[in-house]
Amino acid sequence: MKHFYFLVALLLITSCIPIRIAPKIEDQKIMVAKKFKRQLPEQYAFIFKDPKDANEFYTYIDTKFQLNHIDVDYDVPFKIDGVQYFLSFYEAEKSTETINLVPIAIDAATSNGDFATDLSSIYTSRTGTWYLALTVMDNDGYNCLNPVYPFRQSVINYLKSLKQEYLTTHEYAEVLFKKTP
Repeated sequence: MKHFYFLVALLLITSCIPIRIAPKIEDQKIMVAKKFKRQLPEQYAFIFKDPKDANEFYTYIDTKFQLNHIDVDYDVPFKIDGVQYFLSFYEAEKSTETINLVPIAIDAATSNGDFATDLSSIYTSRTGTWYLALTVMDNDGYNCLNPVYPFRQSVINYLKSLKQEYLTTHEYAEVLFKKTP
């Protein structure tokens, strides 16, 4: 039994306690963007994890739609079956934060002795994950990812193919030679 208590104490000391956990979005998720992150608009959005560097999606959209760095992140026009839509995107970071118990225990143990440590800078650790939230509006300003929108599924299919093309393309000039989804 003595070994059990020692093992439990060792696990508590060497563990980390999560304070905030970034969501695990395996493929993509459609939800109200403001519920995902408060700074985002209160519209339904197509949200997925962005494994690439900062501004890569901006460069992709600018190249694909040949926007010449004009209004790249909002109201980008595109068509599905002859119907005009407007794409806007937002980059959002969600982080995982943990409290590290080992540095706290070391500082507590050495605070009264001759060899005092100050590990307060590593009491917590943070790792960030970036996500892209895409919103689509029609000519009438209606949110096309809303569950009651009649052509919602065709918009979702378009965004899935756009996401797939973005994730698999490394040289964005290639998208100019591909058929638009």
